[in-house]
Amino acid sequence: MTDRLELRSDNVAGAHPRVLELMTDANRGSGPAYGADPWTAQAEAWFGDQFGGDTEAFLVWNGTGANVAALRAMTRPWQAVITSEHAHIHVDECGAPELLAGVKLIDLPSRDARLTPDQVREAGRHGVGFEHHVQPRVVSLTQTTEYGTAYGIDELAAICDAAHGIGLLVHVDGARIANAAATLGRSLRAITRDAGVDVLSFGLTKNGAVGAEAVVFLAPDLAREFRYIRKQGTQLASKMRFLAAQVLALAEDDRWLANAMHANAMARRLADGIRELPGVRITQRVEANAVFAVLDAATHAVFAEHADFYVWNDTTNEARLMTSWATTAAAIDAFLRAVARQEA
Repeated sequence: MTDRLELRSDNVAGAHPRVLELMTDANRGSGPAYGADPWTAQAEAWFGDQFGGDTEAFLVWNGTGANVAALRAMTRPWQAVITSEHAHIHVDECGAPELLAGVKLIDLPSRDARLTPDQVREAGRHGVGFEHHVQPRVVSLTQTTEYGTAYGIDELAAICDAAHGIGLLVHVDGARIANAAATLGRSLRAITRDAGVDVLSFGLTKNGAVGAEAVVFLAPDLAREFRYIRKQGTQLASKMRFLAAQVLALAEDDRWLANAMHANAMARRLADGIRELPGVRITQRVEANAVFAVLDAATHAVFAEHADFYVWNDTTNEARLMTSWATTAAAIDAFLRAVARQEA
């Protein structure tokens, strides 16, 4: 085997060729700055087509920026965001929501990175009206979750109902929202707005973009001051057409969905190939583009000889094996053959 299988992250994959082509097209000549260009208008119109004509969508540079800016638009500094203890905003954003949005994160325990309506109701009522406590305002969910699973539409709607019932808003960190749509087999609107989500951080980078995300306001009233928040939060691109071109490339022919479906299929192919190995115990349902598995020491050594991946939990030696739009069936199969030879 000459090439190692890349399983570290879908962030490691390159950009889809069509993304680069449309960025090159946008580079011909000049274009109005700060989003006053036809590429951005088309990209914003695409979000309207996906989520509803009154949707307000704003392009931003990156996922952390999208989350921070979205939460800032939804909260005041004395308010709090309820989320899972595994959430990206809690674990992997270096305190950016607290520092830049000025809100406290209330992280709730969860074995599978998912929240429940009962957790939301209990946490959302704590300290309400008591001036010494932060006031809960937002529930932030990750879709797909940090463990590669997807909230079902009914599950998501129940959480949104619980949140709205006690006056809370719902934000979704959709860094992998395309993978969720692919595994659920429903439209983007069906798995977000129609379920009750108020604001969505829409991920593109993990789905084949170079670096582009969006904050999508499904409750448009919340977008009233966002143009100022985006600028002050350093997320307003002067040459916005290059971000918009990436959106248009992935929107074209539903490339965003094809990429996600492929990544998900590659994860299932990998899981099916390693599931029966004696040194492997898959720990989560494989619903998107990630496989979580506890590996014994010998199997870990064999995997590491032929693939690059991250250890998710050092204590249990649980590994995260993540596929992308660029992962090929041939690469998966070559890895499985190499592993099988050494395991035999």
